[in-house]
Parts: sequence; structure tokens; C-alpha cells
Amino acid sequence: MWEQLSKVLDDTFLGNSLGQYLLFGLGILLTLVIRVLTRYLLDNKIKQWSKKTSGQADDQLLAAFRRPAFLLVYVSGIYLSLKALDLPTDPDVPAFVDNLYISLLIVSAAWFLFSAVDVMTFYLKKYTDKTKSRLDDQLVPIVRRICRATVVVLAFIMVIQNLGGSVSSLLAGLGLGGLAFALAAKDSLANIFGSVTIFTDRPFQIGDWVKTSAAEGYVEDVGFRSTRIRTFEKTLVTIPNSKLADSAIENMDARHIRRVKMTVGITYAASAKQMEQAVETIRDILRKHPKVSQDYWLVYFTAFGPSSLDIFIYYYSQSTVWAEYLQVRQEVNLHIMRALETMGLEIAFPSQTVYLKPEK
Repeated sequence: MWEQLSKVLDDTFLGNSLGQYLLFGLGILLTLVIRVLTRYLLDNKIKQWSKKTSGQADDQLLAAFRRPAFLLVYVSGIYLSLKALDLPTDPDVPAFVDNLYISLLIVSAAWFLFSAVDVMTFYLKKYTDKTKSRLDDQLVPIVRRICRATVVVLAFIMVIQNLGGSVSSLLAGLGLGGLAFALAAKDSLANIFGSVTIFTDRPFQIGDWVKTSAAEGYVEDVGFRSTRIRTFEKTLVTIPNSKLADSAIENMDARHIRRVKMTVGITYAASAKQMEQAVETIRDILRKHPKVSQDYWLVYFTAFGPSSLDIFIYYYSQSTVWAEYLQVRQEVNLHIMRALETMGLEIAFPSQTVYLKPEK
């Protein structure tokens, strides 16, 4: 019986015995079993262990490793099963299978790294959320895309090299193609470098009120190519980052106080003593107002105007919010008006006095 079984197993078909085909089939069957066991370990045992830990890194790494692990089991199982067969050597099929196996291992590792980038960006986002700047939040998706693109490019080059391709020729072709692309897309590249300048220098944050030569309004979004500004008329202006990086940017929200600069004109009917009292009264108003910055302010009788005696007033509102700033300005103006009325002084307006000289 054993002799008959041995003869049956020794029967060859397409260069391999029935026993070799049987070993190949057992290898495939064992691969399926290992795949089921791997899924059980990852989805139950290891997953339950990762849930007991306080951090989220192990959970995300496990999710990133799950599908590449299944690919690794399939590839390794089929590769080892093929070792039981005598593959043709003309062409050299065994060498091709070895190279293909290594290439698929590279793909499996790249797949894991591609998914594991999300773990890095998760913690990077947690860090950027703690900072006051909202501009660095825009960097997280950009860093994510760059890391993933790097993994894909490196994996592609390694696979090409492993399969016998000429990496140097490929890189040379990419270099010539990249040069042509750079010449054709120099404006886009300039915008990318401009965005890098904006992200590093941080002249503004998302939501800041900025004034540039192209537009004035609130920064709504900073992309890798352009910046969008919402104007006060609610229109959306898109400015290329290359032009924005080369232009002067005035960040209105970067100030901690807001300036008031004006001139109050008194009629020429006022005497010198009244002007002196008016100046001191206005100084006292600024000194006592709770929302006027006491770090720096000026009140002086500065000029004999064409139709008025001019008092220069210069101070800062402690609030930079527009409505609160206007409220402070209004309160100061009303205090000045009431004080001048009490003193019997009138605020001048453009006027002319005509003197008629009688003829002799």
C-alpha cells in the first residue's frame, strides 16, 4: 500500500511530482490558517491589551499594522509554498519569485509606514492645538501629505531596483523631467516657497485682520499655494503666497492698544487763559477715563488755524475691538464737548470773516 502511495506521489506533471503539489497545497492551507490566527490575535488579544493602556499610540499603530500584516502572511505563505515546487529556470522563474517576494515585503512595510503617518500627525496636531497660533494647524495636513508622498516614492524606487530596473536611469529621467516641470511650473514652486516663508515667519494667524497691497480683511485660510482673505465687503480675495511673502503685511490685530489722533478747533473768541484751561481739562478727561491707556497720551495747543485755535489730542484705547474702541472715542468726545460748553467755549468750523473798510 505504501509502495503504491509512494508511486502515486512520485508521478510527475509539468515538471513536479504529485507530492510536491500536495506540499504546495498544504502550504496554502496553512497560510489561510495562520491568517485566521493572525486576525484573532490582532482583533482580540492584542487589541484588548492596547485598550488597557492610557495612550492612543498603540491603538493607532495596531490599526496601521493590521492590513499590512495580512498581506505579509499571504505573501510569505505563498512564497514558502512555491519553494516546494521545481519552477522553470529558463526563464529564471525562481529568481523572479524571490525578487517579487522581496518587493511585496517592501510594499507591506511601506503600507504600514503610510498608515503610521497618521499616528505622527495625531500627536503633532495635539501639540499645535496647545499653541496660541492657529497658523501652525495648517501645517499638520501638509506634513501628512509630504510624509506619505516620501514613503510612496522611496518604496517605488526600492521596488524598481529590486526587480532589476535601473534606478540611476529613472532618477536621471526624473531629473530631466523635473527640470522641465520646474520651468513650466515656476510660479507654482514660487508659491510653495512663499507658503514656507509664511509658515516659518508667521506674520499673521488665521482670523487676523491684515492689510496688504492687494487686500484688507480677515485671513480665512492659508494653503500651500495661496492665502484667502475675507474683505469687509464679505468678498473673498485669493492672493498667491509668492506675492504675499514679498509684500508688506500690516497685521492690525497684532497691536495691543489702538490709537486715537484728532484735532479740536476752538473759535478765536477764546482767550489765552481759556485755552490753557481747555488743554488742562482735556488732559484731566484722558487721565481719569478707565479705558484710555495711561502709558502715553498728548494734549497740546499746537496751531493757529485758518479758522480755529487747534488743540492736538493723541491717546490710545486699551481695547482693540472696533466697537469698544469707538465707544471709548465717543465717550471722550462727549466729555470734551460738555467741558467746553461749561467753559463757554465753542468748537470752530471752517469760516471766514470779511472786514469792510469804508472809503474816504
